[in-house]
Amino acid sequence: MVGGKKESKHDCCFEPFISPNPVTSFNPVQHYPKIDKTSFISQFSSVIGDVIIRNNVYVAPNVSIRADEGTPFYIGTNTNLQDGVILHGLLNRRVSFGDKSYSIYLGNEVTIAHKALVHGPCFIGDKTFVGFDAIVYNAIVGKGSFISNNAVITNGVRIAPNRFVPPGAHIDSQEKADALSKVPRDSKEFAYEVQRVNQEFPASYHILFGKNRCSCGFACD
Repeated sequence: MVGGKKESKHDCCFEPFISPNPVTSFNPVQHYPKIDKTSFISQFSSVIGDVIIRNNVYVAPNVSIRADEGTPFYIGTNTNLQDGVILHGLLNRRVSFGDKSYSIYLGNEVTIAHKALVHGPCFIGDKTFVGFDAIVYNAIVGKGSFISNNAVITNGVRIAPNRFVPPGAHIDSQEKADALSKVPRDSKEFAYEVQRVNQEFPASYHILFGKNRCSCGFACD
């Protein structure tokens, strides 16, 4: 009961903050995020500016996706961003993919684990796992790589596909990046299982919270 009024099961569910970027001298045009309807953005998370979120993406609580400086961001199908993840980018610094350039590009089936920081300019290829508290900044990470907990990838390095970054490693030179070994089997299996679990969340959370939400931020019946 709140103030003598019986709460519905949805009364404490808040909307995420989804907004265009503010108008600034360096970003004078507002862009609103483009989020596929099959994806789910959890409560207390924010998505700001020129951000494309493709099919079945799961964004957990307390995630910040802030394309108000570096822009645009791209988040591919079946990618998951876990609790406390931060995405931000430097002004006018981009990576190229095809005929387009991005501040941050995350491919399909990427996992960004709890409290990791991905800061543009940055490219992370399909099926890559970025571990807890890891930092990826100014780097290109090849498909299927595994970045372990507390690792740092920076200084414009390029990591080849299917490479393993050990826990706590600092990969800040191309020499270090080229010396990385391939992803061991147990890490591949772990990344696969994390993907399997997180790919179920968007549809399940849509069912749990329903589609009707008020502009005040509360879900309602």
